[in-house]
Amino acid sequence: MVIINDFMRGLFKENPIFVLVLGMCPTLAVSTSVENALGMGISVSFVLMCSNFLISLLKSCIPDKIRIPCFIVIIASFTTVIEFMINAFVPELQKSLGIFIPLIAVNCVIFARAESFAYKNNMIRSIFDGLGMGLGFTGALVIVGAIREILGEGTILGVSVMPTSYQPMLIAILAPGAFITLGLLLAALNVIKTKRV
Repeated sequence: MVIINDFMRGLFKENPIFVLVLGMCPTLAVSTSVENALGMGISVSFVLMCSNFLISLLKSCIPDKIRIPCFIVIIASFTTVIEFMINAFVPELQKSLGIFIPLIAVNCVIFARAESFAYKNNMIRSIFDGLGMGLGFTGALVIVGAIREILGEGTILGVSVMPTSYQPMLIAILAPGAFITLGLLLAALNVIKTKRV
């Protein structure tokens, strides 16, 4: 039951984007399409799960005074692994995401989970926490990406979903569109949350 709570926390109660408002740089920059959002979300989920697992496994060996540098080395190592995998198997995604793949190494979602959860809990709980947070991050990115892609290009995953007469709102796939979309989603979620209470 505790493991299920650890997993579900990242999806809803402590969603990294919609609740904790962490990881805004990749959220705003790469969510121009569902494909980019999925690529970034899966990459972050991989790094999050693996680093949570290894930090939890090694926590008794990591001196408290140098835990942050140790976290950086572990997270950067898994970031390098996912970057090489993307370069090898999905080079088009590498071109789309660009610098934001290496920047996973300094993503505050991953550091927050390493410090607040993985360093204090066992490996199984840490893996499920990483999976839940990763899927919550991915889901939020996909929602933002889908809205921006539909409004900005009239497509979803490259397939046209709008009538031929639709004039794309190009602002949706530009930087202001990212801020507007995310702001409106956060406002809507806050209204829903206050009505529930």
